[in-house]
Amino acid sequence: MSARLARREFLLASGTILAASALAACAPKPAPTQPVATKAGQQEPTKPPATLAPAKEVTITFMGWGGTEEDEGVRSAIEVFQQETPNIKVTWLHTPQNYQEKMLAMVASGTPPDTAFVGSDVFATYARDGLLLDITEMLKSDPVIGQPGYFIEPQEEQRCTYKGRWYGIGSCWVAPHIYYNADIFEKAGVEPPSNDPDEAWDWDHFLEVARELTVDTKGRHPGEAGFDIDNVDRWAVHWPTWWIPLHAAIQSNGGQWIDRDTGLIALDKPEAYEALQRIADLMLVHQVMPQSTVFEQLGMDNTQMLENGKLAMAIDGSWALAWMHKIEATLGTAVLPKMKVPATDMQAHLHSAFAGTKEPQAAWQWVRFLATEYYQLLFLRMGLWLPSQTALMTPEGMAKWYTERKSSTEGVHPPGYDKIVTEFVPKYGKVLYMPPGYPKISSIINPGLDAIWIGDKTAQQAMTEVVPEANAILEQEPK
Repeated sequence: MSARLARREFLLASGTILAASALAACAPKPAPTQPVATKAGQQEPTKPPATLAPAKEVTITFMGWGGTEEDEGVRSAIEVFQQETPNIKVTWLHTPQNYQEKMLAMVASGTPPDTAFVGSDVFATYARDGLLLDITEMLKSDPVIGQPGYFIEPQEEQRCTYKGRWYGIGSCWVAPHIYYNADIFEKAGVEPPSNDPDEAWDWDHFLEVARELTVDTKGRHPGEAGFDIDNVDRWAVHWPTWWIPLHAAIQSNGGQWIDRDTGLIALDKPEAYEALQRIADLMLVHQVMPQSTVFEQLGMDNTQMLENGKLAMAIDGSWALAWMHKIEATLGTAVLPKMKVPATDMQAHLHSAFAGTKEPQAAWQWVRFLATEYYQLLFLRMGLWLPSQTALMTPEGMAKWYTERKSSTEGVHPPGYDKIVTEFVPKYGKVLYMPPGYPKISSIINPGLDAIWIGDKTAQQAMTEVVPEANAILEQEPK
């Protein structure tokens, strides 16, 4: 599986949640970190105080998904951790495909991983069902990551706690935004979108530009006589139809995926299904966005289409910058177009220890290490992550990881990307907290969404049919 699809493959997975008995945790001292290699002009990370290693050598497992970038980053981090904490050995269980199913199979067999990536969509369910280790006291007593203001709050505590207890630490933050081929805009004489959320395109202007940039093999645009949808030379935009990019659109239209007061699905409300219909209409009405079959026919993903001029704008997560910055075309980024207000989805997986671990102290030290500046800098520098630590959002902190892209081989972050980091995501990012039991109803919601994309049903028809059924199940779930 490609690096570009591994994260999406996991986030789309769902399955039955299996219970495991909780294990009482002791409160060990935190693990250390040390500086990593930096690029010219970047500062060294702060080194937390050293800690005491376990008296005997232990081995713990760490399970996660990810493409090449994430895999290599984890492996290098394990080497540093083991140098500093020689009595703890970490075995990396890299699982880029069928992640959730394989992890739950390990839990069911009584051999859960000691630590793992946990998706934000299943975190509350795992915590409720006793799969995750309670790290509350260890976190609060930690002299570094337990300090007030270490993380961006209140989002960190909100995503990491269940009934007031901590069961993980967020890896980072990520968010969808626009990637665009600036050469296409320049050639077409069209002003590109901005990284400044105060200058976000409204939806009508976005559609106007999208029609201008979509062209068939004979130079005709959607809406013009003879436009050939079966022979499009260049598409204007691709907006993925899975939950993170869709949640961004729903929030921009003033809607919610999950009602914050009731914890129930709110996709049958006008603000939500209107946003879903607008995304579907990019394909079905305005003809500016390719169906998934187009990617299959061309044998290319959105990055390749962006690079070779077959696609002008790609909506994708901030994590995609890790490979998008390598394209030969002039790369630009921008905030998402707004329906009513600027918005994006603010999301990321969590790092957790499992309740079934036989080495809770070692598992905590590894989870704690993953929340240090050192580890976050690994992935910030390659463009895969955005910070969740307040110190890395300051000008001094950003100097440690932010490099302006000048070419496909020099720098990572396109000009102006700092506004995505410091303004768009913190001010307009909306976190989607999936309620306990959500995996059970994804098999109801997802077919309803699929019916919208192929035009079998309107968004209103589809959501008013499936949401009541899904909510009836959620209402019976223990909280």
